[in-house]
Amino acid sequence: MMDNLFLLAVAALGWGISLATYGFIARQRSWPMGALQIDFPAVPILLGLFSVLIAIWFAVTRGVDAGGWVIVLFGILLAIFWTGFLRVGSQVSLFLAPVATVLLITGWLSTPLT
Repeated sequence: MMDNLFLLAVAALGWGISLATYGFIARQRSWPMGALQIDFPAVPILLGLFSVLIAIWFAVTRGVDAGGWVIVLFGILLAIFWTGFLRVGSQVSLFLAPVATVLLITGWLSTPLT
C-alpha cells in the first residue's frame, strides 16, 4: 500500500526548499530565472517557505517512529536533486510546491484522528 501523504510531504518539502532557494543559487551561478523570480522575488520565497513549514509540521506530527525523519531526509535530497541537477526545471516548483502542499493539507485534514 502506498502512503500518499508521505509522498506529498516529501514533494512539498523538496519542491518548497528548491523554490525558496532557487533565486539565490541562480544569481550566484548565473542560471536563468523566471519573470516572477526576477520581478517579485519574495513571492517564490514565501510560497516555498509555506510548503516547507507545512511539510515539516506534518513530519513532526507523524513522529520519528512513523517516518517523520525520513520525510525530512528525502525532502532535502529531492531539493538537492531538483535544484542542482535540473537547474531550470527548478522553476516549475512555482506550480508543483503549492499543488503538493494543498494536496497534503487536504489529505491530512481528511485523515481520521487516531
